[in-house]
Amino acid sequence: MKETAQTPTGLDTGAAQAPVLVLGLGNILMQDEGVGVAVVERLQQDYRIPDDIELLDGGTSGMALLDDLRRRETLIVVDAVRTGQPAGTLVVLKGEQVPAFFLSKVSPHQLALSDVLAVLTLTGEKPLEVIVIGVEPESLKTHLGLSDIVNHQLQALITNVLNELHVIGYEIEAKSESGRIVHH
Repeated sequence: MKETAQTPTGLDTGAAQAPVLVLGLGNILMQDEGVGVAVVERLQQDYRIPDDIELLDGGTSGMALLDDLRRRETLIVVDAVRTGQPAGTLVVLKGEQVPAFFLSKVSPHQLALSDVLAVLTLTGEKPLEVIVIGVEPESLKTHLGLSDIVNHQLQALITNVLNELHVIGYEIEAKSESGRIVHH
């Protein structure tokens, strides 16, 4: 018998995977381009994530993400986002704002994600909701590690992800430094 995932409201997604995916995108070798991956790593390290939320380091994957994105209820993408705003500006895009995100590409992986979502739309398996949480990059130079200005926004990006998860019915607990659970 195939197990299926359910949302907090009990909606059966028909998927044998978590209904919610937090996808960190980016190339960690290109400084601020790796911010999505850094956020997912911090979420894994510092928070107790329920089984029905999957955290995924998507790196710069393209069509390889097809199965990972298929039939999700909610997809939260964390990435560097070019908006023309000052470096470090936080961005949250929902609904009709999301397609515009793909028009101002920071890197090729955004085009690949756009292609994956287009395929899933054609097959009727696109996530019901796509949210993009990001930050305006300061530098996309070949360099391991984030710029100071983007690094200072990591906790704000994590808070935005946690807020979006709260809106859809999830309470995420932070791990304290002693290993005890503290409520967020």
